[in-house]
Amino acid sequence: MTVLAPGENRPAPGDELTVTVACSAPVDVSALLLDTAGKVRSDADFVFFNQPTGPGVVYRHGNGGPDIVQVTTSALPADVDKVVVTASLDGRGPATFAAVGNLTATIQSGPTALTFPVSGLTTESGVVCVEIYRRGGAWKVRAIGQGYDDGLAGIASAYGVNLDDEPEPAAPQGNTALTAHPPQGAPQHPGAPMPPGQFPPPGQPGSPPPAHFGAQPSYASQQGVPPVHSDLFDPSHAEVNGLGIQKQGGKMVKVGLNGEVMARSGSMVAYQGDLKFEALGSGGIGRAIRQHLTGEGVPLMKVSGRGDLFLANSAADVHIIDLDGSDGLTINGANVLAFDSTLRYDIGRVQGAAGIASNAGLFNCVFTGRGRIAITTHGTPVVLTVDQPTYADPNAAVAWSSSLQTGIKRNDSFGLGRLIGRSTGEASTLSFSGRGFVIVQPSELPPGGLLGGTGGGQQAGTGGSLFG
Repeated sequence: MTVLAPGENRPAPGDELTVTVACSAPVDVSALLLDTAGKVRSDADFVFFNQPTGPGVVYRHGNGGPDIVQVTTSALPADVDKVVVTASLDGRGPATFAAVGNLTATIQSGPTALTFPVSGLTTESGVVCVEIYRRGGAWKVRAIGQGYDDGLAGIASAYGVNLDDEPEPAAPQGNTALTAHPPQGAPQHPGAPMPPGQFPPPGQPGSPPPAHFGAQPSYASQQGVPPVHSDLFDPSHAEVNGLGIQKQGGKMVKVGLNGEVMARSGSMVAYQGDLKFEALGSGGIGRAIRQHLTGEGVPLMKVSGRGDLFLANSAADVHIIDLDGSDGLTINGANVLAFDSTLRYDIGRVQGAAGIASNAGLFNCVFTGRGRIAITTHGTPVVLTVDQPTYADPNAAVAWSSSLQTGIKRNDSFGLGRLIGRSTGEASTLSFSGRGFVIVQPSELPPGGLLGGTGGGQQAGTGGSLFG
């Protein structure tokens, strides 16, 4: 085995190269395919845990051992000049490589191995370990060891990966803050603007033509037998009409689609028409990185086409909120059911909430822009107007205006009662100040609760809970 010094290069030991990155702390390993300018040609050239394959490159998780990147140089596109292999701390251990004992990258092909022990790192949380590059019609390898203070996101950005998942929303119009969806059939003042995704009743100016995505079913048999009778056929159980995201009863939404909508993966319970379902993971490379590090996010699917889509989440109560762009909505990812593709969301830290576990979470999803979002709660919530100091149990606060300031208030005084185990059971509450609203559900389930599986974010809605 040949040990490489920083900056040293050697001929690649073969066409099929296995790059193994071993570290004494948990790290995420990735690879980037670069052109002659040292940039990725597109985001598809970033190979990592959420996108494990690229042309000629495959990432393999170590499953308890070191992660591996396999590079087949003969399969690399002609306009790929080099492949860099990186390592970044994943948040489960030290914050920087200064506290990490060993980090070693090994390039092997057959019996030949080149190894590079990375050293000299201090404040960095990400590092480019080695590169495989073209030179004079052949492939060579070089020991790099260049560190980045901002981890995997910093490395990806430096090589041209687009970490902005969507373009910025259009400039807001009007000054109305978040508005709850009005009751179905509620009268509108003539000429009043309609919230995003809502349309005037038929016959009023601006109303779209009736949408018919299928014939109304007949409950009488056409074979001469008696018709079927049931209170299920009462009009209250019929599907609602119109386009966009609408409540279908109290525990389901119907999306009248003639375009696309973003929905929680696995939330479809029925659909009619010609719809296409596309899995999106967390919704983008930058968000996938943040979701991986924080545990927060929304596992998404994009549904497009023309038809009727019905969504639900373990019979949770459903509510609809319209955003007009003047304020955002902060919400736990486990409580998001669907939203218009015009909305943008990111993952942000709940200020002042360090050290608590809650449905609010240490990190939450923040939605901004103009559009409609369907959320879920465990039970019928109360919506508190924050016009004075407001407090909520951290496990009951579901969502709130993003413009509010948050913090933690300690309620139990520390005294003899605390020392011998007596407590009010309300030791800490989440505090809100400013002007806005807080949605509080009548439940103090742990993060994600029965609605979100064993955790929020990426795991929410998957195995280990009452909905799968």
